[in-house]
Amino acid sequence: MPKNTFVNKRLLEKAKKENVELIFDRFEKQQPQCPWGLDGGCCKNCFQGPCRIISNKGVVKGICGATSDVIVARNLLRMCAAGASSHVDHAREVVLTLDAIVHGKAPGYRIKDKAKLRAIAKALGKPYKGPIKKVAEFVVKEALEDFRRQHGVFHIKGEGEYLNWLKINATKERQETWKKLRILPINADLEISRAQHVTTIGNDADPVSLLLQTLKIGLVDGYAGLHLATNLQDVLFGVPTLVKSEVNLGVMKEDYVNIAVHGHVPLLSEKIVEWAKKLEKEAKKVGAKGINVIGVCCTGHEVLMRHGIPHATHIIESELPIVTGALEAMVVDTQCIYPSLQDVASCYHTKIITTMIAKIPGAVHIPFKVENADKAARQIVLEAVNNFKNRGKNILIPKEKTELIAGFSVETILSVLSKLNKKDPLKPLIDNIINGNILGIVAVVGCRNVKLRGEKFAEKMIKILLKNNVLVVATGCIAHAAAQEGLMRPEATERFAGKTLKAVLTAIGKANGLPCIPPVLHMGSCVDNSRIEVLINTIANKLKVPIPKLPIAASAPEWMTEKALSIGIWALALGIATHFNPIPPITTSSAEVVRKILTQDLESITGGKLLLGTTPEDAAKVILEHIKKRRKELGLKQ
Repeated sequence: MPKNTFVNKRLLEKAKKENVELIFDRFEKQQPQCPWGLDGGCCKNCFQGPCRIISNKGVVKGICGATSDVIVARNLLRMCAAGASSHVDHAREVVLTLDAIVHGKAPGYRIKDKAKLRAIAKALGKPYKGPIKKVAEFVVKEALEDFRRQHGVFHIKGEGEYLNWLKINATKERQETWKKLRILPINADLEISRAQHVTTIGNDADPVSLLLQTLKIGLVDGYAGLHLATNLQDVLFGVPTLVKSEVNLGVMKEDYVNIAVHGHVPLLSEKIVEWAKKLEKEAKKVGAKGINVIGVCCTGHEVLMRHGIPHATHIIESELPIVTGALEAMVVDTQCIYPSLQDVASCYHTKIITTMIAKIPGAVHIPFKVENADKAARQIVLEAVNNFKNRGKNILIPKEKTELIAGFSVETILSVLSKLNKKDPLKPLIDNIINGNILGIVAVVGCRNVKLRGEKFAEKMIKILLKNNVLVVATGCIAHAAAQEGLMRPEATERFAGKTLKAVLTAIGKANGLPCIPPVLHMGSCVDNSRIEVLINTIANKLKVPIPKLPIAASAPEWMTEKALSIGIWALALGIATHFNPIPPITTSSAEVVRKILTQDLESITGGKLLLGTTPEDAAKVILEHIKKRRKELGLKQ
């Protein structure tokens, strides 16, 4: 059993008594982990290998002659392409849903935020007045071009075309930088496919070229994945506004039918929330007081922000709602779904219900398409309701739960600030960055990693940043971790924020009828990292300062998935110094070119660079040093 873990110990003890294997047990069985896999010095791209770089024995090239720098760079590019494909596929589902609405094939969905749809159409240079379905048709056509455009930048003559969602979201300065580097993506699917092509045996063997293509894939993820998904999800389901709710396993209710929504795509979770309300009477017929929907991972963040649905767990804890013995169904869609969920569920009465991409042997599969959304959602909820009677007697729901304030979309942040300055809402934030009351802004994002179990790495690092008057914004599983720690409650400002940051957040809070604003702003799910860029762009344009020169940074302090890596690479392309922990697989001793480019040379190329820090203290130190350096360069108060 892990020691000093943030995970509920009583549930771990319960699982052990009931002979249930959890992620921590499987992690221990994998020790020691392969050193060549950890440092990036392993190549499996053909069947002459796998090849391993063993520098102390003079093995610095693969059988084909690929150097360790080439192997490491190829591996990074492949991982980023896989990560970007997840977000791009997510975005495509949302685009196709809007298309289905236009053509009357998705009766369960509607366009909720018409103003945002018209604003997107206007930004695209398309007609934004007139019938809303006609506007939606224009937007869908432009979105689909980002998946199928063939002739793009530098094709034959001229500069051609590139991603529409990059054009309307990235600053002009960034677009000019990427144009000079020749990394503007033509279409998402083409670039992901090409990344696979160039990394097969006998293709690109220039580590610099491979790293530039990795940056291009970061742009694919950021714009054809994150921005596109978030934009159109806001159109369909509404822009998040401030909402109070609760996090941690204590949000489960013993006398209710408990349904967990887990994954990333709100097309499904929105419908589960809707039908859970409609079928309350059915739950009462089987002896329950009602239906309690809880969130897991990013789809949990989506329904938290828009409906106040309580958020139970992040990814490492995702097996634990089942161990309580009180979960009737876990409904999953795509991404971050452990295959072990069905193994754990087989020890209890819980039904794992797969719906989209993530299929698991032994689980109940109910196909979910937007065309049959209401029928499928009703069937799923009834599966859970009818399973209530099959509960065992050994129920253990932890009492731990924490309040939070969520829903900090950029629109909401500006609305909150407008209570201080209606004509120029951004001015209070800008003024306090300039005068040093806010030292800088740091985005702390990404996964939780079982390697760091018990360390509370992210929480400790965030607290150090807050003490130094840094405003923190968070998304994904790290947002849940911060909320569990109480860092998204107004009380956290009094307890953890530095003196000047506390004064700013208190003033904003009082203007909005709150004692203060939390020191860590919940900005949503992983795809909602796009909201962070919108905020940064807004600040950069207001200050007339390029993004790389701003006193900002990013951190993925416990990253685990390929998606997190591709998001981080996007941040590096934006010119943001980005901290990664664990250290990415670039540490094989002879891959000096790749390491030097990422940690040093990239700063003169895009303005971003890879920051390393393997303890919370070291991570906070390098981030603070970077922010202070940027402030000094801008002539701002230290």
